[in-house]
Amino acid sequence: MRAIAHDGYGPPESLQLREVDPPKIDDASVLIRVHAASVNPLDWHLMRGEPSFMRMIGGKNPIGRIPGADVAGVVEQVGAKITQFRPGDEVFGTCRGALAEYARSSEKNLVTKPATVTWEQAASIAVAGCTALQGLRDHGRLQPGQSVLVNGAAGGVGSFAVQLAKALGARVTGVCSTSNLELVRSLGADDVVDYTAEDFTQGSRRYDLILQLAGNRTVAEMRRALTPRGAVVVIGGGTGREDEGKGGMLELVRLMIKGQLLSRFARQRELMFMAQIRKSDLTYIVTLIAERKLTPVIERTYSLADAAEAIRHLEGGHARGKVVITVNSQPPTPNSQEGA
Repeated sequence: MRAIAHDGYGPPESLQLREVDPPKIDDASVLIRVHAASVNPLDWHLMRGEPSFMRMIGGKNPIGRIPGADVAGVVEQVGAKITQFRPGDEVFGTCRGALAEYARSSEKNLVTKPATVTWEQAASIAVAGCTALQGLRDHGRLQPGQSVLVNGAAGGVGSFAVQLAKALGARVTGVCSTSNLELVRSLGADDVVDYTAEDFTQGSRRYDLILQLAGNRTVAEMRRALTPRGAVVVIGGGTGREDEGKGGMLELVRLMIKGQLLSRFARQRELMFMAQIRKSDLTYIVTLIAERKLTPVIERTYSLADAAEAIRHLEGGHARGKVVITVNSQPPTPNSQEGA
């Protein structure tokens, strides 16, 4: 099969389109013929091994790693213990090595794709959608009628967050660049802030929840814009190349330590989290899409051969919404037997 892979750590130029063996499945896994995938910041962090602690996750010298977690495709083969899916089912969710013609996943990370949702839309949902939903609802404890500010509202997670916050009954302010103001308004934001012209942390407005997706403000700065019992939920850490004291990955590390120590005692909360891929959340989000109550923002679609360019674009930090990779352009046809 064709796949995008790289050896060691390096820039997008290290990614190569190769012929590799399809992944083998066991009794508890599913083989997917990938139709579309999308890329996330974690892909380029693992590709480069930046910041340095990412190499603790990626290993000393990865060989033949295939990037990508978000996937949409057709079930090609299932293990003997799989009960929810069979060959021919259209699914989406997460997997290992999505930038390939075939990928392996587990049953718990997949749900059925509605016919009214496109492959590209389905491939954009899992990581960004679950992150936005869990940041707002589970960790931010957002309630109807509350005010939420999404800092980084035009990005992959941000574009989901603005729409999901509205679906949850909140009043939404989106922070973005000048060129993205109309996009964020079109997603349903009640107010928009151009960060190139206005510093929301210096204004008079206060928010019940700030969802921090861009690494351009410290938590201390954002707390000034909170209500007395408000919360800052940090998701994005920037690129990891920010100056000291300007947010970014070091701020995340400090927040992890400080948030755990102080969250039980402070009136205001500050925390970060890593999203879990849950079937119930995937189903909730895709139902909103199928009912036309939420629309994934897909800025660009690339071919598998151009995946390196897609990741280079995402790495630049100014992608609008999601960046999607089209893998198999023809409708998949199962040709394998169950129980392999």
